[in-house]
Amino acid sequence: MAKLTREEFISALKEMTILEVKDLVDAMKEEFGVDPSAVAVAAAPAAGAAAEDNAAKTVVLKDAGATKMAVIKLLKEITGLGLVEAKGLADNGGNVKENVPAAEAEQIKAQLEEAGATVELA
Repeated sequence: MAKLTREEFISALKEMTILEVKDLVDAMKEEFGVDPSAVAVAAAPAAGAAAEDNAAKTVVLKDAGATKMAVIKLLKEITGLGLVEAKGLADNGGNVKENVPAAEAEQIKAQLEEAGATVELA
């Protein structure tokens, strides 16, 4: 297997869904016995203060829209909720994810909007 450059690896990550990235992190934990997210958290203070653009965001579902079933399936995938809980969130709206990095929040918002939901970031 050819070795990936840093740029190729980052490019591949950009094309992944959040669930695929989570599976990758889990596989890295299993393979190497190291939690990559713990390393990222430890390295974060060394990077300096976070910019306002990277502040933690809350993804808020305002309306599931006309394609509610697609939104419910996506909510299950994003949150790990069961079917009943995801349907309740789709019916009533509310916080999908809290205190997530801005980039992840934007990605979740885009996925939900693509499925037909109305979403805002707080």
